[in-house]
Amino acid sequence: MTAAVVVFPGSNCDRDLAVAIREVTGRAPAMVWHGDSDLPAGTDFIALPGGFSYGDYLRCGAIAARSPVMRAVVAAAERGVPVLGVCNGFQVLTESGLLPGALMRNAGLDFVCRDVALTVANSQSLFTSGYRAGETISVPVAHHDGNYFADADTLDRLEGEGRVAFRYAEDVNGSARGIAGILNAAGNVLGMMPHPERKIEAAHGGTDGRRLFEGLLAAVA
Repeated sequence: MTAAVVVFPGSNCDRDLAVAIREVTGRAPAMVWHGDSDLPAGTDFIALPGGFSYGDYLRCGAIAARSPVMRAVVAAAERGVPVLGVCNGFQVLTESGLLPGALMRNAGLDFVCRDVALTVANSQSLFTSGYRAGETISVPVAHHDGNYFADADTLDRLEGEGRVAFRYAEDVNGSARGIAGILNAAGNVLGMMPHPERKIEAAHGGTDGRRLFEGLLAAVA
């Protein structure tokens, strides 16, 4: 798998994603600067990391979504290339229009940083084939603006089309219907607030996140 991790000013989880991808695939991803206009030739997986792109000015992910490289990311996603956005990356995906809805301030206005229980809502996607539907996994979160919001019609459509990938097994941030991660209509774009790249080795407290990357690798290969 030829992967690319996009790096924005303020990204602080780009190395975590790069390490996870290298550990699972055996090949280091290309680190692509936000000001680049193109992705490396042959890129077949794109990851948008967590962090505080552009200091979270305006809205989280709003400026990053208009970076030059995002035109190439959007074009690749429209061609079917898998794109994963984690935490701030999820925010960038909604701001770029690749995913519906928005990420708002957490209910209670607290920064939440801990392991949380997630329920796998869809195990049939490129990203979730390594899990069983209904399975509960443990993945860390670290966010202040992870409260997923969309209007009722959009939420009904996401659920009806099987595009909810993960739900919080408990109330973490006030997200509508407990949504922790969603897919686009084609199933090749996943945005999620929890950090699977932080749970790829037993030394990290568990390996529940590793299966996301392993499943994706198997699907792409």
